[in-house]
Amino acid sequence: MKRLPRLLFLLLLILIAIAPLFAGSNSESAFKKIQSLAGDWEGKDDRGKPVKTNFKPIVSGTAVMETLAPTGMEDMVTVYSLDGDGIALVHFCPTNNQPRMRVVPASSDPKELVFDFVSAGNLPSPATGHQHHLVIRFEDSDHITETWTWRQDNMDMPMVFHLDRKKN
Repeated sequence: MKRLPRLLFLLLLILIAIAPLFAGSNSESAFKKIQSLAGDWEGKDDRGKPVKTNFKPIVSGTAVMETLAPTGMEDMVTVYSLDGDGIALVHFCPTNNQPRMRVVPASSDPKELVFDFVSAGNLPSPATGHQHHLVIRFEDSDHITETWTWRQDNMDMPMVFHLDRKKN
């Protein structure tokens, strides 16, 4: 009878030790969802203005480059890639800073990916305006919503883009 608690404790330790292996598979599956976005997309922002974006697999499919072109703004480029148990992005902004964000997907088939700010290149101060947060919501295979959050002086301003896959 004394063996049962020890056996349960040992089983619990094994489960804790192998848990990170399953997290990695979540990130790989979630990254495949980003890869599946390849192609041209168009839609409207939350003010009704047109927006276009393009997702393109690069570097033998190890990264995905998005070129986002909102009306009235310069193009922005974001590169997504696997990063251990998560997915990382680097956002190249017309303001000449490069925020880095990361998400660790909770499941292998997420309905949304919530990227949080990690650091930034060429950002003189945290108060300087920069993209700080991104949520990609997968509505279905032909519809996504991106919510980018601009942070300046500790104030957040979301920009929402509703995008439809462009049919050729």
